[in-house]
Parts: sequence; structure tokens; C-alpha cells
Amino acid sequence: MSIPLEDLFNDVVSKAQRGLGLSLAALSEKSHVSEAEIEAARAGDNDATVLLKLAPVLGLHGQALVAMAEGKWYPKPVSLAGLAQFNTTYHDMTVNSYLVWDEQTLEAAAFDTGATAAPMLEKINELGLTLKYLFLTHTHPDHVADIAALNAPEVYVGKNEPHDGAETFAPGASWELGGLTIESRSTWGHSKGGITYVVSGLAQPVAVVGDALFASSMGGGMVSYADALVTNRREIFSLPCETVVAPGHGPLTTVGEEKAHNPFYPEFK
Repeated sequence: MSIPLEDLFNDVVSKAQRGLGLSLAALSEKSHVSEAEIEAARAGDNDATVLLKLAPVLGLHGQALVAMAEGKWYPKPVSLAGLAQFNTTYHDMTVNSYLVWDEQTLEAAAFDTGATAAPMLEKINELGLTLKYLFLTHTHPDHVADIAALNAPEVYVGKNEPHDGAETFAPGASWELGGLTIESRSTWGHSKGGITYVVSGLAQPVAVVGDALFASSMGGGMVSYADALVTNRREIFSLPCETVVAPGHGPLTTVGEEKAHNPFYPEFK
């Protein structure tokens, strides 16, 4: 069963408006769209004419936003040997965690825990893997809920977002996992110390991005919307187009698909 997109088009509109600090009145004035029409769009009215007027003021790509509103895009399925995604329920939402492993040495690394690590532990046992690392993309509760159950020998988190029981590091640090390399990049803005982990050595590169980026959306700029956009552009969109993007919520995607379909990044269209 496919995981639904994390955000709808109206979530994208709301995140952009909030991130830019635009009041309803200011957005109305700049876009020449009435306040009532903006409120309707934010509530789910997918009037393409309205969305195309709002998009440039919000720094969004209009046609990509309309495609979301009309349900015309969903990422192509991703299947990659050495990568497993786990989608678990946390209160009223779902959250992702990931397992990456070297198929020769069977050494594995986990990325976040989700609401429960039980499915990940089942996969580790099923494949006879040896868990070597747990890497945290950030420390929001839905991503770190089951650290103890994993019992990873080494747990790491970026230095700007320390967490009990985890060793901190400066972005740019890297680790070896059998024949794989795991490199860390700073993608903060949604959280103060968000990290993207880039895994090299599988058939395609993998970027485990936490809540920095979602399929056709991004995490809310809870700390800094501007820096979330900047660090995503610099650290994620600079990766090869075939790079698998493994987000904290929603389906797997690729850098190439996000360049083509993510409304927050109009310059790639």
C-alpha cells in the first residue's frame, strides 16, 4: 500500500505564507486575490486561477502547485536493495524510519526510530543483520520514540540538537558501514540541528533527510523557513538526480522528481 503524500496543496500554501510572515491582508494585496479566496484555498479549494496568482508571491511554482491540487502527481515507486522504509503510526499521523545495510558484510545502520522500532528489529532479525549505528535526523518526539528498543551500539545526532544517550557530531562527519559511506550534511530550519545523511555505495545514492524535505513539499520552517530553503537547496538539491530521498513523512522520492514537481523550488522547473 502506498504511503500518502505528507502534505496537500493547501498545506504548501499555508507553510509558505507562514514562513514568509505574510498576513492575510498582505498576501491579498500582493497577489490581487481576495482574502476570502485565500482562506478558501487554505481550506482546500483547488481553484487553479487563485493558486496561480498566489504562487509567485509565495515563492512557489504555480503549475507544480496546481498539479498537487488536482492530484496529478505522485512519486514513482522506489525499490533499492539495501534500503528498507518503515512507516509507523504516531498519534494521528505516520512517521518513517529507515534501515540501510551492506549486502556483503550485513552491517546495518538505522535512521530514526519512528513510533516503534519493532518492524525494524523484525527486518534485522529476518535478514541476519548486525546493527552498528543509529543516526538521528533530528530530535522531534516522533523520530526518537523508541531508541531504547533498538539498542544500537552507537547513536549519533548533530551537535546543535543534542539528545540523551546520543553522541554529537559536527555536520560533515562521515562513517563507514562495510562498503558503504555515510556522510552528514546540515539541513536545519525545520529543527535547529537537522541533519541529512547521504549514503553512498548502493545502486543509487540515498539521502535520509528527516523532515527537511517531503515529496512535493518540505517540513515547516519551525526554526527558520529561510534557512530551511537555503540548506535544502545547497545540501539536497545539489545531489545527483537519481539520489533516493528518504523523508521523515510520506513516500520515497528522488532529487530529480523533486526538482520537477516540488512547488517550493521553482528554479528547477
